[in-house]
Amino acid sequence: MDWYVDTTNREAVTEVRAEIGRYLRRHAADLGQIPDAELVVAELLGNAMRHASGHAWVSLLWSGKRPSLTVYDLGPGFVLDPHLPDDPYAANGRGLYLVDHVADRLTGEARRAGGMEVSAVLPVERSDEASFDPPRRRENALPDLDEAGPDGFPKEAFLRALVVQLAQTVESAGGPSAAEAAVAQVGADVGGQMEAEYRATRGIAGRLTPQQLAECYVRLKHAIDGEFYVIEASEDCIVLGNRRCPFGDAVHRAPALCRMTSSVFGGIAARNCDHEARVVLEERIAIGDPQCRVSVYLDRPVVDDGVSHRYQAPRGG
Repeated sequence: MDWYVDTTNREAVTEVRAEIGRYLRRHAADLGQIPDAELVVAELLGNAMRHASGHAWVSLLWSGKRPSLTVYDLGPGFVLDPHLPDDPYAANGRGLYLVDHVADRLTGEARRAGGMEVSAVLPVERSDEASFDPPRRRENALPDLDEAGPDGFPKEAFLRALVVQLAQTVESAGGPSAAEAAVAQVGADVGGQMEAEYRATRGIAGRLTPQQLAECYVRLKHAIDGEFYVIEASEDCIVLGNRRCPFGDAVHRAPALCRMTSSVFGGIAARNCDHEARVVLEERIAIGDPQCRVSVYLDRPVVDDGVSHRYQAPRGG
């Protein structure tokens, strides 16, 4: 689950905090663990309000027994030093100390793009009973009115808006996991056709080499106005950077669309290596990084690390 929030808007931050609380209650095995988890959430969001001066991105990953909350901001940064204040009567300064003692793990590091990335494993366990995820809050509908020309909206703005709004509508109806599943399926199908076009153009019949995979990725992204480029292409890993998102600024409203890139790259890689492919979205324009950085790992056993997106070649493919 991902949220995009203006840290200068206290009501927006409060609503995100409340939505996370509702989500935790919906999935927690023991409601008695919720107060400690909410304390961690409140402190991390409050920290972003104090240190950031604009937008922040909040991500909650609950792929294992306990959820991990990460807050990305674009503020000046700070040193994560969870200790009690020297003055025992000080009104502030105890928040990170409490979080460090309540959370299973607390980490923080400066982002290369500026700002901080602070993560904590929340002290609450997931129930084995199935439940539904809540929909994310909706942003204003696209396309923006200032994109209209004398004859209305141009095709590019309309199609971009259509993709973003469809993703948000699916998420509202079925939850974040449904939206990500839909985006992943579309990415896999489209990626297969793009690989077939690349093979036909280059006259390639066998398995694609890492260098050819990298060229294929760059080719298909350039075709939709992305600015991807190759950083590394070895037998073990392909690393690409990107200076411009094909969805433009609209991707900030729907960071789940990054799954499209992951699914396209991962699906093509899985069809051309011996093991499952693993994709890590290390940096994302969608959450405030100046560029994207995507790593595609090849020919190695895959572990479920909670960070990678895993892809397997279709049976018989």
